[in-house]
Amino acid sequence: MHAYVFRSPRLGFLAANPALARPAAAFYRRNQSAFAPFDPIQPEEFFTPEGQRERLARDLEQAAAGRCFRFLLVQPRHPGKIIGLAGLNEIVRGAFQSCFLSYKIDRTLWKQGLGTEAVSYTAQWAFRVLGLHRVEANIMPRNLPSLRAAEKAGFSREGVSPHYLRINGVWEDHVHMVLLQEDSRKTGVL
Repeated sequence: MHAYVFRSPRLGFLAANPALARPAAAFYRRNQSAFAPFDPIQPEEFFTPEGQRERLARDLEQAAAGRCFRFLLVQPRHPGKIIGLAGLNEIVRGAFQSCFLSYKIDRTLWKQGLGTEAVSYTAQWAFRVLGLHRVEANIMPRNLPSLRAAEKAGFSREGVSPHYLRINGVWEDHVHMVLLQEDSRKTGVL
């Protein structure tokens, strides 16, 4: 199995890699209906090993360029089964030093605190390894579990962005959640 980039108490964070295409596709297929209300519409090939292999290859290129880092999450006792993902997307350097956080957890593992753990450790990695100042997450107001995960990880609400992202074919409002590096030290989450 692939080496972890980092670990939290209950999760292993694997770097995106085309070799993980089959378990990544299985993760998305298992959760397709659960994620549909909160995701952009994806073509059918997205849910196949071939589609994931192409996406993971792009993720590798983006990581090499320092623009995006995506981690596939596993439970160390089941290292071959992807149970979630966390991404640091659209990294902007210069005066901004910021990125957008994305995350998902397998529907069978909801309400166990794994979302908060994934969010916390991914944000801390962004601060510690990438030297970012700000991690942002944009979450639909009706996605209460995702909002709670970000809040428990120390993120603060900065407001609502109307018609921010096209999700499941509809332009949806999103709550703008932010964690600053200096605030992450105060929360005591890690």
